[in-house]
Amino acid sequence: MNSWHRVMKAVLLVGGAGTRLRPVLASGPKPLARVGDRPFLELVVRQLSNQGIRHLVFCTGYLAQEIEKEFGDGRTWEVTIEYSKEATPLGTAGALKLAEPLLRDEGDFLMMNGDSFLEIDFRQLIVSHRRCGGIGSMAVVQAKNDKRYGTVRFTSDGRIYGFTEKGGDTSSGFVNAGNYVFNRRIFEHLPDGPASLEIDVFPRILDHGLYASMQQGVFIDIGTPEDYQRAQLLFERLYEAAYRKPRPDAN
Repeated sequence: MNSWHRVMKAVLLVGGAGTRLRPVLASGPKPLARVGDRPFLELVVRQLSNQGIRHLVFCTGYLAQEIEKEFGDGRTWEVTIEYSKEATPLGTAGALKLAEPLLRDEGDFLMMNGDSFLEIDFRQLIVSHRRCGGIGSMAVVQAKNDKRYGTVRFTSDGRIYGFTEKGGDTSSGFVNAGNYVFNRRIFEHLPDGPASLEIDVFPRILDHGLYASMQQGVFIDIGTPEDYQRAQLLFERLYEAAYRKPRPDAN
């Protein structure tokens, strides 16, 4: 196993209710929405497995039993899956804090949203994070006039210094693609109870070194009916990206 990931774990946030998808997804958890002929979340799991990330933590909530029934212990995908189940909605930061006991032996770990997919080389993100030496690194992609996400502001060396709120700026910019590498020091900055990484945590840890890693690949989330339909159209490309293995000479 290459030293760049060793036995690094990946945390997947899969607890959302997906209320905005109700017009096209009457029931079931959002990460299990079918894209092509398989659950969307399977593409994320396949992508991790094919790049050598095979120790996963699922942060579940809404209809958690359905996700656990679908994925079990992960052996079908050549991964191992542990579960951290929230009893009430905790938000992205709260869900991560709840999963801390499953990450106590981790120096660094990956984290991503289970309802989005980014065409990315995890090796590159991890190596970049370790080179910068900050508390966290965030994959970002360029978007045009998109009020939905807000933008990430960073220096030429990638250090993030601020964020633009959703809907606050109509110009093009880089948006948070929901893929991160964190050092376990992040847990020192997670508040108790429900909280959002994007709103409650990231703006407060900029002095600890939060870095942007620019990505060029396709990015899609299925949070709205429009983007869910777009995911259907992009299925073949998503499938190809999920099964792509890193180059043998990658270090």
